Amino acid sequence: MKRLKLTKDTLKIAGKSLKSRLIVGTGKYKSFSETAKAVQASGADMVTVAVRRVNILDKKKPILTDYLNPKKIIFLPNTAGCFSSEEALRTLRLAREMGGWKLVKLEVLGDKKTLYPNMIETIKSTSILVKEGFKVMVYCTDDPLLAKKLEDNGAAAIMPLASPIGSGLGLQNKMNISLIKKQSKVPVIVDAGIGTASDATIAMELGCDGVLINSAIANSKKPILMAKAFKDAVISGRNSFLAGRMKINNFASPSSPTKGLI
Repeated sequence: MKRLKLTKDTLKIAGKSLKSRLIVGTGKYKSFSETAKAVQASGADMVTVAVRRVNILDKKKPILTDYLNPKKIIFLPNTAGCFSSEEALRTLRLAREMGGWKLVKLEVLGDKKTLYPNMIETIKSTSILVKEGFKVMVYCTDDPLLAKKLEDNGAAAIMPLASPIGSGLGLQNKMNISLIKKQSKVPVIVDAGIGTASDATIAMELGCDGVLINSAIANSKKPILMAKAFKDAVISGRNSFLAGRMKINNFASPSSPTKGLI
């Protein structure tokens, strides 16, 4: 019996190839040691790093790079906690000066209660950063028109929220996420609000190119095990999408042959 050969299915973002379609955030863990173990269990090739919150350069304090090797895992600096274009731009320019990072994740928040993105400031910031030579992955709402606007302004990846950051509510608007994916020529990564592994599977079955997970892993009772669960969920969802789901019918259809019955 011949073994089924699966073709290589890599995710390409701004010229970088990722074997894993799961991106993991590095915040909220009990320690850098736990962070590193969760990342390893997840199989992720890329991790997000909040420039304003996580120590990645000051060697006098516990430093993330002692636990995760940036030569083996892609560090994606982000602007978590920024509520204006000016803050976000300053943060990413600083990241480039300190670490040479050009591939970045942009977040410009509009409200402290919902942490929804301020799309006016986000689009403005995207345009400026692209002109300055950054490759920008952009956290955004699930509005297809605004997602298209980001792509038109040079975004390297569109990252629509599933639901509010840290809420664990999962995908609240599958239709819009699907519309964004169908219209986009750049990768679509579902970001924020994922609560459990099955949410990630659903996102991947919609055809999304990947998912970014932080709170759902870090805030679980067993983060290392949950990281492994998300690894499996993303692979399962991707394979399901590639296989092509069955046609949806309004009525029953026998699963056994109806011809030649005795």
